[in-house]
Order: sequence, then structure tokens, then C-alpha cells
Amino acid sequence: MVPKSPDAEIARQILLGFDDYREHFRLITEGARARFERAQWQDAQHASAQRINLYELKVGETATGLRTVFAQDVLLDVARWPQIKSAYIDLINPRFDDELAETWYNSIFCALFSHDCISDETMFIHTTRPSSRSHERVAQTRRYQPDGDLHGTLRQILDDFSFAVPFGDLDGDLLRLQAQLHETLPDWVCKDPELTAELFRSVLYRNKGAYLVGRIFTRDEQWPLVIPLLHREGTGIVADALITDEAEVSIIFSFTRSYFMVEVPIPAQFIGFLKRILPGKHIAELYTSIGFYKHGKSEFYRALINHLATTDDRFIMAPGVRGMVMSVFTLPGFNTVFKIIKDRFSPTKTVNRATVIEKYRLVKSVDRVGRMADTQEFADFRFPASKFDPECLSELLEVAPSTVEVQGETVLVRHCWTERRMTPLNLYVESASEQQVEQALEDYGLAIKQLAAANIFPGDMLLKNFGVTRHGRVVFYDYDEICFLTEVNFRYIPEARYPEDEMSSEPWYSVGPNDVFPEEFPRFLFADIKQRRLFAKLHGELYDADYWKGLQRAISDGKVIDVFPYRRRLGSTEVGTG
Repeated sequence: MVPKSPDAEIARQILLGFDDYREHFRLITEGARARFERAQWQDAQHASAQRINLYELKVGETATGLRTVFAQDVLLDVARWPQIKSAYIDLINPRFDDELAETWYNSIFCALFSHDCISDETMFIHTTRPSSRSHERVAQTRRYQPDGDLHGTLRQILDDFSFAVPFGDLDGDLLRLQAQLHETLPDWVCKDPELTAELFRSVLYRNKGAYLVGRIFTRDEQWPLVIPLLHREGTGIVADALITDEAEVSIIFSFTRSYFMVEVPIPAQFIGFLKRILPGKHIAELYTSIGFYKHGKSEFYRALINHLATTDDRFIMAPGVRGMVMSVFTLPGFNTVFKIIKDRFSPTKTVNRATVIEKYRLVKSVDRVGRMADTQEFADFRFPASKFDPECLSELLEVAPSTVEVQGETVLVRHCWTERRMTPLNLYVESASEQQVEQALEDYGLAIKQLAAANIFPGDMLLKNFGVTRHGRVVFYDYDEICFLTEVNFRYIPEARYPEDEMSSEPWYSVGPNDVFPEEFPRFLFADIKQRRLFAKLHGELYDADYWKGLQRAISDGKVIDVFPYRRRLGSTEVGTG
């Protein structure tokens, strides 16, 4: 039976759907501690994918429920949605997760209506949450004042954040953490009587690690503070490092990483805390990093429309080799690229549009191990035509007329993905020094190896499909040919039957659709002979089919690799990077 006030009841039903989503999100997140303590690494990966897929699942359930309860002429009368929005605002005002509730409402509206109906009257294009609101409703951090006793403070921290599994060598860990603190901070800071450490009460979990996150500060200065913890089966918990470098902490929260599992009573307050220690991060990226990727999309979109409204920036084609499947454009003053699928692909490409969409969506749910850029998928972007460089708009209309359309003074982009902008690796090595080229190719090989060990085969491994981040890391960003490593058949090239075989333009052996011949990589990847030889010296095993088969066996045996998003040291000696 439909209530007398359908506007208020529709608002209430939307919020009930949000509560259902939040409860399931909380239960999956809450299980991270037990998975860490039990070393259930494959379960952790499954939980991560399950939580990502949860949002769309619950939006679908809520939209279906609304269609079932309310008559179509009531529910789909867009003229009444300003009143529904107003009733919804009254419901979410007392909540601690009210900004997430706004994004949820937007998702439900978009599930019910075409994007032509979107306006700030009917949904939350701009937030109604006051930026200056106070969130000091519960204590979310623990504070420690060493007063000269750093060792004792570190012991107290690890004791406060203890687990069902004991530390394997607590005393050794404490000595190492204290040495790293002295190594990374000025000596006077460690002796400052007002020195304070502040840590978020909830532990952040991701893959095989648990992270204590906070800051260390004096009256005049502050530094981020992150202590990664590992569970080494058979030996116990290890406090692996103490990190105070902002750049290193930024990489831990990178757009190339899987999302953290962390219990956050007041999301906006925690994001504000993170923003204080990582001022270079946009809040969209911070929300996304802790699993609220839909709200990250909302914050990204708001930043984008604000940028367009307040600058003279215009869209241009992104630098680099034009893609065979995707066309890529960007805003010079906005650190993002926009990728659309072309109407016609290069003849060498065997994929279709549906497959490309499937591949890009796959990236969202797999472990990106710091080597694949996160993407956000958007539909029906509308931009002023004046915001496009004429050559850019002309090219987009030529290669993707089914996706890009001019409607009067507006450009409609029906479907696109956004990614963080990076310097294409092929362009980077063209202007880099010898040392920079060697470092880039070393990291390029590590990126391929780490993706492979995480059961991802990039497919097209050309340098143009990798980018270099502002921190100098090499990251893969072109996904139309990725697949699971275990789906690939790695082979050696059979010996030629006759001398003429090697001179033929066609192979003298059969080639299946999933066959890959690593011996062909050197010629395929590097036109520059010097770079080809250097890469063979750095990562020559990538040219050996047996190397790849060994990784496949490890994956089939259930092995989950260690990929560390920080430099690992013992005392003051660096032992590796991840």
C-alpha cells in the first residue's frame, strides 16, 4: 500500500537501500582483521572484489524495489523529485556518512532516469553538506607523547594495536622502527618534548598488509606516520617499517593500488585527517582509496566542472602515439585523461567494443599491485563546445561519432573512462638521461613481472602502453588486451624444418589464439638496439617461456605474492622496493 506522502516515502526507501548497502559493506570490511590474522590471502582478494561489486548490486536491488512499490506515474514523475530530494536531505542531516548518502541518492536517480533529466534540483550535482561542519562527534585517533622515550612509545603503539597472533620479534621490531625514525627525522625533532604521535584508531588492511596510519608532529611541523605490519605464517606479526616521507606515504595511497579495508565511523573526518598528512592528494582519490569509489567519482566530477567553470583550459588530444582502440584527450591543467572507444579499430586488433568494456571493468576488481591505473567509468558527460580545442573535437567526432556528439553549444560524450595522466614511457625514454632510461626500463620489467605474478598478462606490452608517474613509477594503463596469466599458452618457437622457413613472412608452425612466444618480445618491444640489450640484461628471463610457466604454476598452487608499496629496510640498509 502506497503511503499518503509518496515523496517522503520514496526518500525513506532510498535511504533504507543505502543502509542495507552500508551494512553489507561494513561486514565485508570488518572481516579484514580475521583474514589478516588467519593469513587468508585468497579470501582477502575475493572480499575486495565482492565489496567493489556490492555497490551496483545494491543500487539495482533498491531501484527494483522502488519500481515494485510505487506506481510508474508517481516514481518516474521527474517534477516531484525536488521534493523527494528535500525530504531526503532532512533524513540524512543527522548522519555521520551523509556525503556518501548523497552519492547513493544520485546513483538511484540515475538508475531510474535517463541522464537528460539530471539537474541540481533533482539530485546532488553539488553537495549540500557544509564544508565547515564539525565532525568531532567521536574520538577517531589515539595520541602518544614520547617525552624523550621513543622506544617506550613505539612499544605502547604496537601493544595498543595488537592482534590474536603475537609479534614474532617485538624487541627487534622496536629497535628497527626506532632506528628508522631517527634516520628519517631531524635529530632535534626526536628530542622535542612536545613531539606527539597521532594514529587513526582503525587499522587499514590491504592484500597481505595491515597499516597503522597517522602523523607525528611538533608545535611547528608535522610528518605523516605509517607503520606497515605483515603476518608471516609460522613466525607471527612483523612491524615491517616506519615511514614518515610524504612521497612514500602518497604511493601507499596511490591510484594504482587496491582499495583499503578500514572501519571508518565518520568518513569525512577520516578523509580530512588523511588530507592533512597528504595535502597533495585530491579528496576524490582519498575516498576511492578506502573503498568509497562511487563517492570518489562524485568528488572528481565536482572538481572537473569547477575547473572548467573557473579556468580557460580546453580539451586537447593527449600526447603520445594514437591508440588503435581508444582515443584519448585531456585538459592541460587537470591531471586526468579521458578515454573513449573508437567506432572502428585497427585491423590488427581482434577485440570488439563489448570486450574492451569488459577488460576495463575487470581492472576495477583485480589486485592492481601498484602497476595498473585505476579507472572511473562515466556516461553522458556534457561539456561546453567552447571548452574543446577545434582540432581535438574534430578528431573525436571523426573516430568516435557514435560516442561524441555536438548538440548546439554542448558536446555530449556518451561513454568514457578517466585515468590519472602520466608521461607515456616511450616519450619518457626519448628525452631521459642514460641513468633515467636504465631506471625506467628496470621498473618497466618489474611492472610486467609483478602484474604477471598477480595473474595479469598485459597482452600488448609496448612502451607506449605504460606511463611514468610523478614519483617515477612505471604503470600499465592500456587494458584492451589484458587477460589472466593462467589463460595464456606460453610456447617456444619450434625449430625450422628447412632453411627457407626462417625466411618466410608466415610462421611454419601453428599459432593458437592464446599462444604467446616470449622469444619474440625483444624485437617486438624495442626498436632501439641499445634499449633491447639493456632490457635483456635487466630482465632477460621475460624472454623465456619457462619463466612464465613457473609463474602460472605458482598461481595455480594458490600463492599470493608480496608486493610492497614502500621501500623496505633493515636498520639503515635498504633491502628492496615494492
